[in-house]
Amino acid sequence: MLANFMIGLREGLEAALVVGILVAYLRKQERHKDVRAVSVGVIAAILVSLLAGLLLSILVADTEAGTNQIIGASASVLAVIFVTWMIFWMAKHSRSLPSEMHNKLAKVSSTFAVVGIGFFAVVREGIETSIFLWSATNASEQGITPIFGAIIGLAAAAGIGYGIYRGSLKLNLRLFFAVTSGFLILVSAGILAYAVMELEELHWFPFLQTTFYDVSSFVTEGSALEIFLKSTLSFNAAPTQLQALVWFMYLLPIATIYWVRTKRK
Repeated sequence: MLANFMIGLREGLEAALVVGILVAYLRKQERHKDVRAVSVGVIAAILVSLLAGLLLSILVADTEAGTNQIIGASASVLAVIFVTWMIFWMAKHSRSLPSEMHNKLAKVSSTFAVVGIGFFAVVREGIETSIFLWSATNASEQGITPIFGAIIGLAAAAGIGYGIYRGSLKLNLRLFFAVTSGFLILVSAGILAYAVMELEELHWFPFLQTTFYDVSSFVTEGSALEIFLKSTLSFNAAPTQLQALVWFMYLLPIATIYWVRTKRK
């Protein structure tokens, strides 16, 4: 639930900041009609994002055993790729984002085009979030409970974004995105290892199948600690060598590259 809360908070705040940039610019230019057009685009993007998550759930539920594991593993890998790309994209473009949004709005005048800007500004984040939340929820094996964490995170992001837009709330965005990016990299490593586990059940990997470590006697199945670790980090008490290798091969280089780039900036 904590992982989904952080995902919802991080992704929701990114979207809220982008929408705030668009609305603030349009109000400054007294283009009040276009503010409503941006709202229409944002709502449409949210609906499309929800539909993406719903279709993925239906697709997995209605497929035969084995096929749904392939779909689940593929969706998990795709989610990790999306989120990793998003983390580095945001680190690179965060400073130039306002001017980029302003330039886009300055070049268009039709209502339909403004709706499109609002839609595409949010739909990318929305679909990424939908797939990543689905993968994190599936990996936690806690049913629909983690979804409530995402809802709370998104609601908190909306409130924080509105507070920043109104000028009543100050937030160190650089620190916020640095901390949440680190957490999402850790979550992504767990989801990637979960994808490997799904394919191992289909006997796709006949190598490195020896148990890497086993702490199941300490982190017992169904215990509060096990539920917390699994729902937060997709923790596996007894992973195979291949799962552990994939976890480290993702986490160590991605975290190092991100730390070096952000430190240099």
